[in-house]
Amino acid sequence: MPEVTLKDKVVHRSMRDARLAKRGLDAVDLTILKHLQNNSKVPLDKIATAAGVPKATIHYRIKRLERKGAIQGYYAKVDPILLGKDYVAVSLIRGKYGPRYHERLGKKLAAIPGVWVVYFLFGDWDFLVLTRSNNREDLAGKVETIINMREVERGATQIVSRVVKEDPRVEV
Repeated sequence: MPEVTLKDKVVHRSMRDARLAKRGLDAVDLTILKHLQNNSKVPLDKIATAAGVPKATIHYRIKRLERKGAIQGYYAKVDPILLGKDYVAVSLIRGKYGPRYHERLGKKLAAIPGVWVVYFLFGDWDFLVLTRSNNREDLAGKVETIINMREVERGATQIVSRVVKEDPRVEV
């Protein structure tokens, strides 16, 4: 593996900064996003200190990031196992091809209770669906709902035996 030099890091950072500037974001915005993503209850003073700007600037920037859609909401991280949702399954779905089939089927899959991720894919499968269920019976009901949809050609479901990493945060 080639050694990464300080020059490489500076070039990489300046390329990243240029991409962010095109989207109207800068280092202060990244500092805000990083802090809020780790703890949405973090005091503005702490973010202001880390960013090196006044607290009022942080408040203004957060409102701007919300309006831009960079911040899409604030959520509590809930333990699914404590709520009995410890059956996790990954389903690969192939839809019956037709005009806008991916939009129709994607919405139907997303509407199933317990489905928490629906990805439209390029490749042999059309969708990847992640579900959380209370037990085997609950999961079987979800799988049955999916395979009985007229837009579904085929599916394959795998049950997760152990969650190694599950982190919805985006690298900032």
